[in-house]
Amino acid sequence: MSSTPKLAVVHEWLDSFAGSEKVVEQILCSFPQADLYALVDFLAAKDRGMLAGREVRTSFIQKLPLARRHFRNYLPLMPLAVEQFDLADYEVILSSNHAVAKGVLTRNDQLHISYVHTPIRYAWDLHHQYLRESKLTWGLRSIIARLTLHYLRLWDRASADRVDVFVANSRYVAARIEKTYRRDAQVIYPPVDVDRFTFQERKEDFYLAASRLVPYKRVDVIVEAFRLMPSRKLVVIGDGPQLSRLKKRATANIELMGYQDNATLQSHMASARAFVFAADEDFGIMPVEAQACGTPVIALGRGGAKESVVAGQTGCFFDSQTPEAIVSAVEHFESESFDPYLIRAHAERFSIPRFRRELKELVSREYEQFRARWNGLSVIAPEQEQAARA
Repeated sequence: MSSTPKLAVVHEWLDSFAGSEKVVEQILCSFPQADLYALVDFLAAKDRGMLAGREVRTSFIQKLPLARRHFRNYLPLMPLAVEQFDLADYEVILSSNHAVAKGVLTRNDQLHISYVHTPIRYAWDLHHQYLRESKLTWGLRSIIARLTLHYLRLWDRASADRVDVFVANSRYVAARIEKTYRRDAQVIYPPVDVDRFTFQERKEDFYLAASRLVPYKRVDVIVEAFRLMPSRKLVVIGDGPQLSRLKKRATANIELMGYQDNATLQSHMASARAFVFAADEDFGIMPVEAQACGTPVIALGRGGAKESVVAGQTGCFFDSQTPEAIVSAVEHFESESFDPYLIRAHAERFSIPRFRRELKELVSREYEQFRARWNGLSVIAPEQEQAARA
């Protein structure tokens, strides 16, 4: 970059250190001088290291009643809130978007790049599933929810026109951006801290599933599959509203460990025969983390897993979220052999240094092209201006 532009990073909300926040952490490491904006900041003290000492500039939602625990209930106000950020001092705005961050207001001489984790899934392709799982299919609360999501879709589609450059976290999300916003998107895969995971060549005789135990992760389908395979052991790590129900369904060959610390999770990832993943994710970091351990992955053949797992080399796929499909995939997996060194090498394609390099190169390239176009529009020869008026 010929000159370093003043840059602002805009994220939706900071309440945990999960997937999108890990991306924001690496964005901030890539641009140490950037300022950070978020609708709310309720990060725990143990997670604030991602901010590298930055002050987070928040919206009015931060001060609304009960916002700390229930800020998501203010979703109808979030489009208004994000539009109140005054970004006039910046040359480049980089939004980290899975809901409303891309809706910030910018001038025509400011470059807005939006890194999209996903278009708002509960407003678009998961609309009906969201209403069912939230028990909002009928009644007054259902009407209010449907009206809110309708309004949100209209705003979301209109605010897409405020973005100069879309960047998707996978080809799968890029296709959803094209479907939802009718815009092309470049792809930069999320950063995965592969060096944090210990490679292990020798595997033990159990399969691992690890996830938040919520419906869309479909860990219940994995458990049902291993109920049909009593000779094969399954270990499940994770907590969530489905845990008690899954414990009731577990047979002797299925161990539900609940929440475990990172060290325990990493140890199990490294020693598992394979990691089983049934969610339709936009990208899905855990399958890459498993591969960083040299562990093959048995995954649903949809979504981001299709881009992070190589069939026959680093794992295999099943084609539907059913127990029978998983049973068939496990049997197929056991008929093949996998090289843990090749699997680890593949995972390194998604490393943190790769993400930082690709992001900085993209911002540099797009900023230079943007400034060239802007300067071309700004400098008009007198004869050109006279011809234009004629």
